[in-house]
Amino acid sequence: TGKNATDSALIIDAMDLLYTRRFEGFCLVSSDSDFTKLAARIREEGLTVYGFGEKKTPQPFVVACDKFIYTEVLLPSIKIDNKESIQKDTAQKSPNAKDNKKEILDLIYLAIEAVSGDDEWANLGNVVGNITKLHPDFDSRLYGYKKPSQLVKSFSEFLEIDEKPAAVGNTSAKSIYIRKKSCKK
Repeated sequence: TGKNATDSALIIDAMDLLYTRRFEGFCLVSSDSDFTKLAARIREEGLTVYGFGEKKTPQPFVVACDKFIYTEVLLPSIKIDNKESIQKDTAQKSPNAKDNKKEILDLIYLAIEAVSGDDEWANLGNVVGNITKLHPDFDSRLYGYKKPSQLVKSFSEFLEIDEKPAAVGNTSAKSIYIRKKSCKK
């Protein structure tokens, strides 16, 4: 009759759906740690789990998902008198956001090392993918940037950035590659 009964019914329904083998992934929208084991079980079956929840979501549930998105970053930006957005202000105050630029840069460096080629250049998409595997709640919007490319460009004093035309048919698309600035050319 209460919240736990509702959670249990949702979990049973999700498991029933899981065993139909008709889906490639699940989207769990909750800030409740009761869904942690469900997310882990779905991933054990090889399916992708996207989590959505508030910034108060317990870390075990966040890391049980392949990708976790805080609902606060999905809010539209609302301009206020000082021309700052509420969304940006919220992102900067997030308890889950890394306050220290060095910590963010360290994450980027580790990801570059993990996915770069012999020339030490790494595709930005692969870098972000690697960071997301380690930190499913990673989202450039938590740091005040709409796109990962904008976040990376804010570290231009530490990173070399090379934009190349994408190999796909869209001529305006670009691939971004990055590496540590200390690397030799």
